[in-house]
Amino acid sequence: MSEEKKTFTFTIDGQTAEVEPGITILEASRLIGGKSVPPAMCYYKPLETSGGRCRTCLVEVSKGSEKDPRPMPKLVASCRTGVMDGMEVKNLSSEKAQEGRKAVTEFLLINHPLDCPICDQAGECHLQDLGYEHGYEQTRTEFERRTFEPEDIGPYIKLNMNRCILCARCVLAANQLTEKREHGILFRGEHAEISTGLNKALDNDFIGNVIDVCPVGALTDKTARFASRVWFTKPMNATCECTKCSGKAVVWMKGEEIIRVTARKDQYDEVQDWICNTCRFDRKDTKLWNFEGPRHIDRHSVISLNHYQKPQDEQRLLNNPDAKEISEKDEIGL
Repeated sequence: MSEEKKTFTFTIDGQTAEVEPGITILEASRLIGGKSVPPAMCYYKPLETSGGRCRTCLVEVSKGSEKDPRPMPKLVASCRTGVMDGMEVKNLSSEKAQEGRKAVTEFLLINHPLDCPICDQAGECHLQDLGYEHGYEQTRTEFERRTFEPEDIGPYIKLNMNRCILCARCVLAANQLTEKREHGILFRGEHAEISTGLNKALDNDFIGNVIDVCPVGALTDKTARFASRVWFTKPMNATCECTKCSGKAVVWMKGEEIIRVTARKDQYDEVQDWICNTCRFDRKDTKLWNFEGPRHIDRHSVISLNHYQKPQDEQRLLNNPDAKEISEKDEIGL
């Protein structure tokens, strides 16, 4: 007989589920699903060693484990903290965690310009969501923001370093998808910035994926810049015959015109299949694609609200059928 697989009991905001040992609080909460999943600006499951940089996923551990039920004295980064058997975590139900996330959001916005009206990422930006949920009405800093000139770091990619939050996702994606390293984080502390080596351009066949992993508008597609606001476009699942990648992508349409092409992402905005530059930048003719149907963008964004509105009182289906989603009253601690 095969040995029974050992599992840990994990609870977040009153929702309990059995999870495998060795996973983090963030991954365990994603298995439960629902609104209690902490946000993540730097963690990206497909990228090795990601996480631990932005601190937006801070949670309060109210019970360490069954063997040691003492709470952890400080907020912890859920993307870097492993689950223990019997661990109880508070996210939405913790005022301490919400205050910590609000402070982190303020820190991320210290140098970030509020140029959402002209940013191509507006409408699908995670920092925009955090700013709306936790941001202050005005900045409290008296220092000038860091400013950079927009830079072409390849034939297809524009870098707006002003918007960068140094999550390092693009660096990790380039390191793990390409054979040679041509860009990274230069300098340290408040002088740190993303840039390339002298006279280097990002031209690898898969380098366009750094645009998809960027959570803000720091890296944008030069072939689609200022072509349309994202909420005026219609995302469609489509496939093409490609010898470099799977050919599975999301084609963003405006009328009969293809505005841009991106990789397919899951509900946590993480890429499911990396696509090549040919599919992303060169195939803008509808005759080159086989359309499968509309793509539902499973997140609270204007994209979903415009095209696929759900009833307000409909309970969201959780990934774990044994877990129950907390109510809005539970979220605010009533």
